[in-house]
Amino acid sequence: MLVLGIETSCDETAVALVENGKRILSNVVSSSLHLHKKYGGVVPEIATRYHVELINCVLAEALNKAKAKPKDIDLIAAVYGPGLVGALLIGLSLAKALSLSLNKPLVGVNHLQAHLYAAMMEKKRIRFPFVGFVVSGGHTNLFYVRDYLRWQMIGKTRDDAAGESFDKVAKILKLGYPGGPIIERRALQGNSTKIRFPRSYLEEDSLDFSFSGVKTAVLYYVRDHGIRNIAASFQEAVIDILTEKAAKACRLKKVKDFVAGGGVLANQRLRKSLSESLAEQGIRVHFPKLKLCQDNAVMVAGLSYQLYRRGVVSNLNLEVAPNLKV
Repeated sequence: MLVLGIETSCDETAVALVENGKRILSNVVSSSLHLHKKYGGVVPEIATRYHVELINCVLAEALNKAKAKPKDIDLIAAVYGPGLVGALLIGLSLAKALSLSLNKPLVGVNHLQAHLYAAMMEKKRIRFPFVGFVVSGGHTNLFYVRDYLRWQMIGKTRDDAAGESFDKVAKILKLGYPGGPIIERRALQGNSTKIRFPRSYLEEDSLDFSFSGVKTAVLYYVRDHGIRNIAASFQEAVIDILTEKAAKACRLKKVKDFVAGGGVLANQRLRKSLSESLAEQGIRVHFPKLKLCQDNAVMVAGLSYQLYRRGVVSNLNLEVAPNLKV
């Protein structure tokens, strides 16, 4: 089955063609990141305009790279939430138009679930149930996943997402945007043990996250001491929190597999920390390839294939859900 996936939840315009949920025939992503840099964050109106201008070109390139024609497509899939409302509308509108004109079924996909499926594109078999972890610029969420149709959110951020905290600290340090890659590079040059920033683990039985405290601590430290070794120490504080909560979730749910996805998973120090900590518990860890950590349509097409096989079909009345929960 040939599936066309569309992803426009934020600042990436992405279209992909995937065969039978695994075989990637094309993966085209065009980012408007360069247009947002001077603002220090994503501007929804700019992102939406970019999708309008680029979506047809990205679609044409994806079809060309896959050596496919519209009539070859068996299933259309698009993210319908969560995300920026205007951005989501562009991708979902294109998906509906293609579904109607080609008389092909449509499947709406949850953006967060798709990020976890990115790791499941690998040939390795992942056993249900598992703990899933989405760590990105806008989301830090833990899930207990029983199967493709049963997802339970068991932990979430109460303030900034992990990726958002990287962006804000990079702004404090005047390093630029986006903050994640910049801080990771600076951290390699610093000593993460020189400064002990606070780790907020919240209540003993909680799997929720909070990064506002460590961000504020960085702000005060810069004011009083300067910026040496801050990037490394801040990164280590965030990674400690993420790793501890992930390990705790796996213990509580007694799972043997852990699946993670999202842009922050491109951070090599985070991957190493999660892998080492969970390996000590005998848990298999699954990450996406680096190119599938960012928003992409491969994960959308792949997950939609699994959903469609299990009877999930959307109709043309499907609406975007910018605050969609699992």
